[in-house]
Amino acid sequence: MVAKAGKASPKRRTAPKEKRRTQLIKATIRSIAKRGLPGTTMATVTSEAKLSLGIVNLHFQSKERLLVATLRYVVDEYETAWTKALDESGPSNAEKLRAILDVEFAPPICEPNKLAVCFAFWSESKSRPAYRKICAELDKQYDDMLIEFCTRIIAEGSYPGLDPKVIATGLSAMSWGLWLDMLVSPDIISADQAHSVCLAYLASVFPQHFGE
Repeated sequence: MVAKAGKASPKRRTAPKEKRRTQLIKATIRSIAKRGLPGTTMATVTSEAKLSLGIVNLHFQSKERLLVATLRYVVDEYETAWTKALDESGPSNAEKLRAILDVEFAPPICEPNKLAVCFAFWSESKSRPAYRKICAELDKQYDDMLIEFCTRIIAEGSYPGLDPKVIATGLSAMSWGLWLDMLVSPDIISADQAHSVCLAYLASVFPQHFGE
């Protein structure tokens, strides 16, 4: 005699709040990389995430809140990556400056989708106060960090006439320019080549620390 099967319990379709938010943010990153900021909507995000529109509305309420959360996620990931790299690098100032460059040109920071998202938000930051505030805070933290290490290296090597702010500004501008080259022309320049260009720049200004 076969016993009656009990009523099957419904499968759980929910996920922890932070896990679901991260899933939606990653879907937003993919959507921005494909469609840009104007073309990204709640519908394109839910399509990328394979979730219902109700889920994204539940967690973010609006497209603007979702976009700000996405920008904050990318910025936090960047800050975490360089903090970890500095903690794990060698003790010298040259090693720490190189560790920052290593982060600039390696995953998870230097990958096509993230580069596309960075340029999408930075291009809108002038007209969007929320984006401008987040981007400006990151830029200042990054620039201050570069200036600090350049200042220390100049003092160690007795490099006459060098301005640490000028050197740091050049390195930052070079990194951004190379990121743009990799985004627009990935077949022409690789992350490894871009990394080498920045190291060559540092070797030209700090030969005692970065020269072969």
